[in-house]
Amino acid sequence: MTSIIIIAITAIVVLYLGLYKVKGALLPVSVLGLLGAEASLVCGWDKNISYFNEMLVFNNYAIAFSILLIATTILIFLMSGNYFEKISSNVAEYYTILLFALTGGITMVSFQNMTMLFIGIEILSVSMYIMAGIKKNDTSSNEAALKYFLMGSFATGILLFGIALIYGATGSFNLTEIAGKASEQPFLFYTGVIFMLIAMTFKVGAAPFHFWTPDVYQGAPTLVTSYMSTVVKTAGFAAFLRLFGSAFSSVPPIWTVTIAAMVVITLLIGNITAAFQQNVKRMLAYSSISHAGYMLIAILLLGQASPNAILIYSVAYSIASVASFGVIVAVKEHKGSDDLSAFNGLGRTNPVLAFVMTVALCSLGGIPLTAGFFGKFYIFGVAIAANYTWLIAIAVLMAAVGIYYYFKVIIAMYLRDSESGESIQLNGSYQFVLIFCVLVTILLGIAPSLITNIL
Repeated sequence: MTSIIIIAITAIVVLYLGLYKVKGALLPVSVLGLLGAEASLVCGWDKNISYFNEMLVFNNYAIAFSILLIATTILIFLMSGNYFEKISSNVAEYYTILLFALTGGITMVSFQNMTMLFIGIEILSVSMYIMAGIKKNDTSSNEAALKYFLMGSFATGILLFGIALIYGATGSFNLTEIAGKASEQPFLFYTGVIFMLIAMTFKVGAAPFHFWTPDVYQGAPTLVTSYMSTVVKTAGFAAFLRLFGSAFSSVPPIWTVTIAAMVVITLLIGNITAAFQQNVKRMLAYSSISHAGYMLIAILLLGQASPNAILIYSVAYSIASVASFGVIVAVKEHKGSDDLSAFNGLGRTNPVLAFVMTVALCSLGGIPLTAGFFGKFYIFGVAIAANYTWLIAIAVLMAAVGIYYYFKVIIAMYLRDSESGESIQLNGSYQFVLIFCVLVTILLGIAPSLITNIL
């Protein structure tokens, strides 16, 4: 709870700094506030503290995901530099909105009462509706914001209807109490579970409720897209797992078949559609859908290993996504495009950027010696332990398709000629983030025990 308070106060301070035109302090103050929130979370490890009559519970599960959310936000902030200044002179608003969105994400991973789940989702979602449309003069950004808002509003209505049905069946919003009363009103309860399943799969961008993802990811500013694909998705899956693992685990036959079908559809749609994309940013949007499919496997097969599997996968995916979207930002600002052709010859003109992109894409594809390989390894291990070998066969096949479209970008960078031989210049903090992401990706790929031992 201390971390939420620190981040909220930081957001207000940043807003006032912008009001008094102290632009140079916006980024340092934001990062310092986030580091303070990280420190408060680390101090709370193993303490299992609850707040507001157990509406929020900060156990190790919530703390681990909260630390990941904050760390990812710090990396994105360090890459922002003058990115937002090119969009508007009111930069403080963007940092403030992203900080408030982060408070929503932390609320989502620590809720114990469905009221707090709804509040967390809405804080995060409303912030993202605004950020998707911050390029007011860009029609694609306006379209992204409108689509995200309209479809997100429908999903929120479905979520509320599901919560109402479950409350009507059990008389409680508390996850533990709900789990103990699941059999009292079975029809009402099961209907509520299905409605909540639909809402949560929309929030994480899984098929068949994924239609907003490609257009929103492509239309939103790239750094905002990076935030959506990492912080928003991680918070969504952490909340998803907490909800179904705590409240609905006693009635798995109702939703396991549905989620199994969703996993297959998500993997097929995400990977096969991504293979036909010529825009790298849109390709990563469909790739994000496919990764939602892999992470759904851990929710399908609820067990003691599921939280660790999703956390490890989220760490690997978030780091690789920050690096890959960071390279896309640099290429688009230099060449004015994020199409596949814009990456031609990048290995010759900008070998460091090309190497960062290569490592990030290899990690997203699950190539050995990268963090992404062990992310998939732990997810697949959960499925094998539950004898879902047929599902693993489909997942491995789709992972091969993923490697195909990731290597399209790598081939363009190293085997095709560039129209321009100019080098892309990056500031120090931007370079630090990219190099840090590469080092962590390789380090976790070589020694995954660095994170598994902590868990």
